[in-house]
Amino acid sequence: MNWVRLNEQVRSDCEELLARFQQTDSVRFDVFSKIWKEMKFGQIFYGTVGREKRAFSQLVLDVAVGYFMPPFSFQIRVGGLYLIYSLYHCQTASPRVGISVALKDWDDVLSLEKDALGSRHLDAVYVLRQLLSCKAFRFTAMPTSLKFKKSRKAEGSRLRDKFVARARAPQELLDRDAMEELANVHDLYHKLKLSVCAESSEGKRSGMDLIRPNIVQKLRGCVLTFNDWQSNNQLEADDNNEEGGGGGGGDVDGGQGTSLRTESSQRARLLSSIKSRAYGQATESCKSRRHRQVELDVGDRAGPASPKKAAKVSLKARTQENLCTVAALKKEAPTVTRIHRLVTLERCKFQGKQEENNSMTTGLE
Repeated sequence: MNWVRLNEQVRSDCEELLARFQQTDSVRFDVFSKIWKEMKFGQIFYGTVGREKRAFSQLVLDVAVGYFMPPFSFQIRVGGLYLIYSLYHCQTASPRVGISVALKDWDDVLSLEKDALGSRHLDAVYVLRQLLSCKAFRFTAMPTSLKFKKSRKAEGSRLRDKFVARARAPQELLDRDAMEELANVHDLYHKLKLSVCAESSEGKRSGMDLIRPNIVQKLRGCVLTFNDWQSNNQLEADDNNEEGGGGGGGDVDGGQGTSLRTESSQRARLLSSIKSRAYGQATESCKSRRHRQVELDVGDRAGPASPKKAAKVSLKARTQENLCTVAALKKEAPTVTRIHRLVTLERCKFQGKQEENNSMTTGLE
């Protein structure tokens, strides 16, 4: 079974289901259930037998749980929650395969539950707590299983940009509680300035010039202006996609998607310029061909070709040149002292002394 191809097909089916759910602008479970039944998504487990049941169920749940985590929008994450809930109860493996969730991602799950409670989306909270009650989650150390020689192809590149949540940092920073707190601090600061300022109108006016009046309303207006600009930008991007055909993953989110793509394109241009400068310089050739490179460069720069180098001296010639031969030693060596001649002279002297002694002894007699 080709698991890579199955992974792509399952991912495509999940994205189609979530795209239809996103078009409804709803987070109700009954709306999701209607789309699930129309697509007959429960039949995804049909056709697997034997040991393939557990392996295929694990693959489907691993793909579906990715839409349950950031950076997707709240609606897509809720749709991912409904998706893993439905897939978990529709799988044909026995016992059921657990939903793998990394420990570092559990805080995101709790934050989703908190947001659902704050927005009164009780059906999402009920589905999540049902999964917790039946112990459907299987906590792991890593989001995906680590395998030897696993393909390094990025799975996030196939995700649709429309599923990603828009940048809402200003809206989250200036929520209702923060605005009320800021207004209270501003009023308190205003009263303190009034109490400290001098009684004269001139000193009072100079001291009050440091306070910006209606700062809370101005900040709220800036946030609303940013929100309107973000919405208009998204509408323009959608219109451009519709005019261009709207296929092949050309959907662009007016907030985070555009900024991320611009940043990635700038980074790509920077890397390409660095590589072009690096590869434009002369590369160092290998040791066996380095002398050829030097000869070619000198010939091109100096004009006429330089004379060839002398032939390399053979080992025999170098040996004869550096080492003394036996004949040279015979010529340069000093006269050899003959040891046997010294022995002959000593013997003659000894014989002469012996003859003198014999003659003296005979004369005495």
